[in-house]
Amino acid sequence: MDKLEAMRVFIEVAECKSFVGASRKLDLSPPAVTRSIAQLEHALGVRLFNRTTRHVRLTDSGARFFEDAKRILEDVEQAVATASGSYAEPKGVLSVTAPVLFGQIHIAPILTEYLQQNPSVVVRAVFYDRISNIIDEGLDVAIRIGHLKDSSIYAIPVGSVQRLVCASPIYLEKHGMPKYPSDLTDHEIIQASTVEPSTTWQFESSIGKESIKVSPRLQCSQNGAAIAAAKQGFGITRLMSYQIGEELKNGSLIRILRDYETKPLPVSIIHLEGRQANAKIRSFIDLAITRLRANPYIDHY
Repeated sequence: MDKLEAMRVFIEVAECKSFVGASRKLDLSPPAVTRSIAQLEHALGVRLFNRTTRHVRLTDSGARFFEDAKRILEDVEQAVATASGSYAEPKGVLSVTAPVLFGQIHIAPILTEYLQQNPSVVVRAVFYDRISNIIDEGLDVAIRIGHLKDSSIYAIPVGSVQRLVCASPIYLEKHGMPKYPSDLTDHEIIQASTVEPSTTWQFESSIGKESIKVSPRLQCSQNGAAIAAAKQGFGITRLMSYQIGEELKNGSLIRILRDYETKPLPVSIIHLEGRQANAKIRSFIDLAITRLRANPYIDHY
C-alpha cells in the first residue's frame, strides 16, 4: 500500500464527506477509494470513518489523523517543491479566520489582493465572532483581537483597537450629549452582544474604573444591526473602533465619552510554530502585516 497516496484519498474523503465525491475529485473509481480507506484503516488498526447510507463522518481517531495527515502531506509537498526549485511559489489551500466585521471590512480586501498575486493558491476564509482553535479547525492563519493566552503560537502585533461609545448626530441633538458614564442610564441603549455581552459596561478614567448598569432597549447579536440602528438615531451603542471607522469619518456616528474609554486591545496575526516556513502562509502574512499596519482604522504602536 502506498501510504502517502492512501493519505491523499483519506483527506479527500474527509473533506468531501463522501466516498463518491472523493472518487470524482481524484478521478478514481468508488471501489478504489473504498479499498484504499479499508487498507489504511487495517494498517492503522483503527476505524477512520463512521459510515451510514447518507453520511460519512470522521471518528475521533480519524479527526486526529486528519490533521496529522494534512501536515505530513504539506511537508512532503514542501520538500518536493524545495528540491525542484519552486519553493518560493505559494501553492495550495490557505485557511484564514478573523472576527466577522473585521474580516469583511479589513481582511477580505487583503485576501483578494493576495489571490491576484498568487494564482496557484485557493483561500478558505472563515469569519466568526468566537475564538477559534487553529489546530483543531485546520486553520493556517488567524487574526485575533485581544490579549493572547496560547504560548504555542507565533503572534505578530499589527496595532490595536478599542471599544467606543457612539451615537448619531440626530439622536444626540434630540436627547443631548452624555457627559459622564452614569448619564447612560437616562438614554436609549443599543447592545451589540458580541462586543459588549454584559449589560454592565466598564469605563476607565484618570480617577479609576467605573461600572455602569445599562438597560438596553435593543439587543443585537450581529454588530452590523447595532451599527444600522445607531445610524438611524435609535440610541447609543458600544462598538469596536474598526467596525465604525468609516461612520466616524463621515460623521454618521459620533464618538462620545472619550475620557472614559477602556484600554486598547491588541490586534495580532497568529500562526502555528513550525509552519511559518510554508510559502503560502509566509507570503500572506507579509502582505497582511503591510496592509494592516497601514490601515487608518487601526491604531498603531
